[in-house]
Amino acid sequence: METALIIGASGGIGRAICQHLTGQGVSVTSQSRSVNGFDLADPDGVQRALSELPGPYDLILVASGALEINGAAPEKTIRSVSAQAMMDQFALNAVGPALILSHAARLLPRDRRAICAVLSARVGSIGDNRLGGWVSYRAAKAAVNQIVHTTAIELARTHAQTICVALHPGTVKTEFTRKYLGRHPAVAPDDAAANLLNVMQALTPADTGGFFDWAGKTVQW
Repeated sequence: METALIIGASGGIGRAICQHLTGQGVSVTSQSRSVNGFDLADPDGVQRALSELPGPYDLILVASGALEINGAAPEKTIRSVSAQAMMDQFALNAVGPALILSHAARLLPRDRRAICAVLSARVGSIGDNRLGGWVSYRAAKAAVNQIVHTTAIELARTHAQTICVALHPGTVKTEFTRKYLGRHPAVAPDDAAANLLNVMQALTPADTGGFFDWAGKTVQW
C-alpha cells in the first residue's frame, strides 16, 4: 500500500490509523471536519473537497460517524424516536458515506489491489439485534451496510481487484463511546487501528461486499 485517503482522520480511530499508515511509509491524505472543514452532512462541501483530490488511492477509509448528534442520545425504545434525530443519524452515518463512495470509482486504481472501507457497527446488523433500542443509530448503520454492499457490486464491474467492505471496529475507548462503555470490554484506538489494518490486509477480492469485525470474522446482515 502506497497511498491512502482517510475520512474522519481527527477521530480516535481515524487518527490512530493515520499514524499507523504513516509509520509504514504510506502517503496519507486526511480529511476531517475539525481540521479541514470536511463535513459529511454538507453534500456540497463533500462534492467540492473530493473533486479536488487527484487519486488514485490504494485505501479509502471512511472512519467518520457519531452516536450522539446535537445532544440526541440513542433511544432506549421505539417510543422515543424523533424524526429530526433520525434524519441527523442518516445524514451523517449513511448519506455522508454514500456521497464519498459515489467518488470511489474515480479515486481507486483499476490496475491493482485496493481497499474501500466504511466503519460500520455490529448494532447495525439486523440478524444480530436481540436487545432493541438505539433505533436511529441501528437503522443508519444498517443503511450504510446496504450502501457498501451495493457499491461493491458496482465497483466489481470496473475495478476487479478492489475490495469494498463494511468494518466493525469493536468497542473502542474514544470520545464517541465514552458515555456508553459501561462494563463492555473496550480497546484503545491504537489497538483498534492495528486490528482493522490487519483485517484489511488479509482481505481478497472474493470478500468484496462483506461485513467483517475487528478479528476478520463475518458479521451477519
